[in-house]
Amino acid sequence: MSEPAPSAIAFLEPGDGYAAGACNIGPWEIRRRRTFAILAFVVAAGMLVALVAWGAPPAARLVLLLPLWGGMFSWLQARRRFCAAYAMSGLSNFGAGHASREAVADPAARDADRRAVMRLARDSFLLALVPTLIVVLLPL
Repeated sequence: MSEPAPSAIAFLEPGDGYAAGACNIGPWEIRRRRTFAILAFVVAAGMLVALVAWGAPPAARLVLLLPLWGGMFSWLQARRRFCAAYAMSGLSNFGAGHASREAVADPAARDADRRAVMRLARDSFLLALVPTLIVVLLPL
């Protein structure tokens, strides 16, 4: 089975099932990742306000990379309908709750999932790095 192109993700419909390297979670899991992403972004904003209020040096704002990266990672998982933890474990979940998990048996599909996790980690890091560098460089 060949790896789907990253642009193929946009063509999957919400009712579609598992697609190697592109989709391994359903609506219940997507909501969980969106919720965590929003929470991580709120934490990052709170940290920024606290750092500025305490007069921390600009370099200290680099700590914002951690919650921003976690938030971006979760947001992209929700957006791409793809869970990194499930992919690394060879699972998918399209039901409500953890009892709906199913194993991905095809070794080629599992390899495609692992490659998608690497892309997800790279993309989320780069997306989090941009605002982090902006708040480090701005004179706040």
